[in-house]
Amino acid sequence: MPASPTRQVRCVTRRQLLRRSAALAGTLTVPALVPSSALGLAGAVAPSNRVVLGCIGMGIQGMGNMRTFRGNPEVHVAAVCDVHEVQRQKAKQSVDEFYDNGDCAAYRDFRELLARQDIDAVQVTTPDHWHPLMVVAAAARGKHIYCEKPIGWSMKAALAVLKAVKDSKVVFQFGTQQRSGRNFRFACELVRNGKIGQLKTILVGVPGSWTCPKQPTEPVPKELDYELWLGPAPFAPYCYQRCRPWTEKEGYSVWYCISDYCMGMIGNWGVHHLDIAQWGNGTELTGPTEVEGKGVFPEGLLTDAATSWQVENRYPNGVTLVHMDDNTAKHHPLQVAGYGHGVLFLGTEGWVHVDRSKIDANPKSLLKATIGPNEIHLFQSDNHHVNFIDAIKGRTQPAAPIDVAVRVDTLCHLQQIAILLKRKLRWDPEHQAFLGDDEANRLLDRPMRAPWKFA
Repeated sequence: MPASPTRQVRCVTRRQLLRRSAALAGTLTVPALVPSSALGLAGAVAPSNRVVLGCIGMGIQGMGNMRTFRGNPEVHVAAVCDVHEVQRQKAKQSVDEFYDNGDCAAYRDFRELLARQDIDAVQVTTPDHWHPLMVVAAAARGKHIYCEKPIGWSMKAALAVLKAVKDSKVVFQFGTQQRSGRNFRFACELVRNGKIGQLKTILVGVPGSWTCPKQPTEPVPKELDYELWLGPAPFAPYCYQRCRPWTEKEGYSVWYCISDYCMGMIGNWGVHHLDIAQWGNGTELTGPTEVEGKGVFPEGLLTDAATSWQVENRYPNGVTLVHMDDNTAKHHPLQVAGYGHGVLFLGTEGWVHVDRSKIDANPKSLLKATIGPNEIHLFQSDNHHVNFIDAIKGRTQPAAPIDVAVRVDTLCHLQQIAILLKRKLRWDPEHQAFLGDDEANRLLDRPMRAPWKFA
């Protein structure tokens, strides 16, 4: 049975405040005073104008996202949720200290949080295998969604998310924050406007997956709802490393590299730079037509995600996108300037390289180029989290909308399937299916453990 909800935050609108003030005036001789901040005066944002946010998944990334949203005066964090009691209570304490009260509700089961009518939007920052079910459930409740990448563990799951978001008409923001980075946008604008001549090749390098040896079965700690952590994934005996949270002391979680929960860095990290590659190529709403590659998978370990890979994706416009782990990318024969990690656009008249630390180009004059008023200007967002809230309020569009999210998510799955099958695959981006390959098409979906399913 779901845990009993803790005390819930009371979000009072201006109309409710005035109504209560009138009621009090009828019973008291002293008029009731409403604080100017509650009415949205003196520069404050009235409660009725704030986006009430619920946060699901309170690990390092979840806490970071929550703090960023919480710092926006147009947002009120009302609830947190995590199957780990320690993380759940730590998140609640952080929110309560910020607002100087004890109102933040803390849930073990995300369904309780979604059932609250006062919550406008949710942040989903759980292990990847949970993303699709939570997003579909949130959309059905009419909640706007900020979802960390990737969307999920199969392409068919991503399509279910697409349908749910479209049907409900909620705002969806994908956690590909690089879309709101100036250097990434500028690099793509340089390429899209022909500043490096005709684009020929894109090299993408991301970190390879890590490994962990098999672990002995351990008792499930009382503070963890292990059954709910597994959710739609196949049952597996508990061990600490299987579902260990990402911590500063121990580093990234091992589950990132276990295929039951995540496809590994080929997708979890790859989605970031592949998104930029698609943006620069002008193919963010379509995909390649041929995919071919190879990878190295560990055997006999707890982890089974590819530790290294090289996949070539060929597009109808003649561009080849080569996706690799960082070490492989560094030694690719077309690599320049000692790079490996990041996105390298190679054209007939120059190149542009971009990652989270810098942007570089040849010729160097490209770095000072101006995109003219009649040239291609890509969507501008300078803050991914603020952009999401602004989109909810109707001021703009999300920087990483659902259509773009599904396409880059699909690209990650194509990479994975290509290295698993070790053969060239032909892909139809319009119908989103492999041509003449039933085995490959079967890998676009994966079953969920009962009773979990899309509603």
